[in-house]
Amino acid sequence: MMEDDYNKVIIVEGLSDKKHLEKILDDNTITIVCTNGTIGVEKFEELLEYYHLDDTEVFILVDEDESGIKLRKQLAGELPHAEHIYVSSEFREVAATPKKMLASILAGKRIGIDLNCLAKW
Repeated sequence: MMEDDYNKVIIVEGLSDKKHLEKILDDNTITIVCTNGTIGVEKFEELLEYYHLDDTEVFILVDEDESGIKLRKQLAGELPHAEHIYVSSEFREVAATPKKMLASILAGKRIGIDLNCLAKW
């Protein structure tokens, strides 16, 4: 594993998104944070401090629906250094995106993928 594979955070909306990603990711390389929808200032400050989001490579991966777009806009304002990952509007939801497609998108962002799981699909 390369050094730049550490200290990465992916911010997702819900638990189903997190579980879907956990099946794809090399779990030693990244932390997945659930917001459970839009977040208030106090909750965001807690996440910022706990996960050191100002000093960490951050990715925003949310659904392509009204609530996801609202959350993306909120997070983009708070974390201007974050990279955005988009799922196809065909699937609209992170959890509904086929694993192979999501793995390809994540690999393109230099995020460690569990290659053993890819072989099973």
